[in-house]
Amino acid sequence: MKDFIKAMDNLPGLLKFILCFPALDIIWSIYKLCRSLKSGNIVYIILGVLAIFPGAVFIWIIDMICVLLGKKVWWFC
Repeated sequence: MKDFIKAMDNLPGLLKFILCFPALDIIWSIYKLCRSLKSGNIVYIILGVLAIFPGAVFIWIIDMICVLLGKKVWWFC
């Protein structure tokens, strides 16, 4: 899981942006869940699960903006 998080953090900016599109944003949702599991915070884990199912409808927009502005997807931890 740590390797997956590190690999996603080290992706080039263009690939991060491409992965923010609606159908592909599930990868970022899984990344967020893995980061939450790594932190061990129950609230973040629940939010990570919610980012996969109902949150995927609108979180891709937030991710896209954050990647364009800061080269990192939005998440709490």
